[in-house]
Amino acid sequence: MDLESMQNNNINEIVRLIKEMEFDDTLKQALRDYHDSDIADALSFLSVEERKLLYKAIGPERTGEVFSYLKDDVDQYINEINIDDAAKIVEEMDTDDAVDLLEQIDDSLEDKILDKMDDSVEEEIRLIQSYDDDELGSLMTTNFIKLSIYYTVKQAMRELIKQSEDNDNIDTLYVVDSNNRYCGVVDLRDLIKARDTDKFNELVITSYPFLYDHEKIADTLEEIKDYSENSLPVLDEGEHLLGVITATDIIETVEDEADDDYAKLGGLSSKEDLDEPLIESMKKRLPWLACLLVLGIGVSAVVGIFEGVISEIAIIVCFQSLVLDMAGNVGTQSLAVTIRVLMDEEVSFKEKLGLIFKEVKVGFSNGLLLGCISFLFIGLYVHFLKGYPLGFSFAVSACVGIALLTAMLISSLVGTVVPIIFDRLNIDPAVASGPFITTINDLVAVVSYYGLSWILLLKVLHL
Repeated sequence: MDLESMQNNNINEIVRLIKEMEFDDTLKQALRDYHDSDIADALSFLSVEERKLLYKAIGPERTGEVFSYLKDDVDQYINEINIDDAAKIVEEMDTDDAVDLLEQIDDSLEDKILDKMDDSVEEEIRLIQSYDDDELGSLMTTNFIKLSIYYTVKQAMRELIKQSEDNDNIDTLYVVDSNNRYCGVVDLRDLIKARDTDKFNELVITSYPFLYDHEKIADTLEEIKDYSENSLPVLDEGEHLLGVITATDIIETVEDEADDDYAKLGGLSSKEDLDEPLIESMKKRLPWLACLLVLGIGVSAVVGIFEGVISEIAIIVCFQSLVLDMAGNVGTQSLAVTIRVLMDEEVSFKEKLGLIFKEVKVGFSNGLLLGCISFLFIGLYVHFLKGYPLGFSFAVSACVGIALLTAMLISSLVGTVVPIIFDRLNIDPAVASGPFITTINDLVAVVSYYGLSWILLLKVLHL
């Protein structure tokens, strides 16, 4: 049985248990062995009354864990619950998950829920909500263990046990002074192995990495990935410990950044959602499409300039798409390579210039090889299948081969230089999207191909 089938079976079993069982304690016990994510997926197969029975059976804490896995219809499920119970559920969630949930519901309902919550929890949620979406503070959670630098080993163990009732991120223990200033961390294993006679402050790792709340996510993503820690502390400018960013947050952020870059490479401003309104999707696409339309008209106008060449040697139109497509492919490849390099902030400007020369060499080498292959096969194709004279056939294929070499060489240069220029201008290089580069390269390919056809075939060979 594959993983997907197993997951579907779990969901079916959860639905069956909820529909068949009537007693809260029995249902709660029966659902202990099932993952919260599977229970979240099962909600859509239940009626409103069955969902209410489930919430009552498993309690606010477990319901909060289940709600943290919801991807859709969050507002529908929250509206099924009275305000007091909804506040208890959100209060039990990790602060970052609670913030994500509250972002998906109506503002008036959000305010009502926050007003019913414990003041300290509300303050934590308001703090995270105060950060911009692109700042690290928006990702942090207060689900962590905080210990005083002045504790003894015994006091630290006692406090760990006490705080672990409400916080499950216990692999790394964060240490602060009396003013809540960050001092370092203690590994859980080191504390467990420590003896009562050991000094707690000597267990503290002071070189453990940390982040600042107003740092930009995109600027620190590579640094976060390089550390590969389960969690990282987030501090304010006064070095006070505000929260932590967990490995789960990091993975989700990497995925979001990848989705965003992928959207930009497609000429979109951000990732589109299936349920997004038509007008919103149009707003995201239209600016780039309008720009590409202008460029496309320019390409068509250039083709019109060579109308005389096409009318005299009509067969050259057959190979236009070949040159254009190869130029676009090469440009997109160079763009992808360049963006990956630019993501590494440690790459110097000299190394970026080296990338330009490398991509030009790659474009020239591939263009030379593919140009020679095109020269041979297109010449044979035009002569034997189209019935043109041998000299004329290979003159046309030579024109295609040289145009292919020229277009691939220039396209690799454009695909590398454009994102580097964008980066130097402090513009996200991912906005130098695939369609944008492809359209520019279409212009290059058209000029190269028809220009060579006009010079070589008409002016030099007088065909």
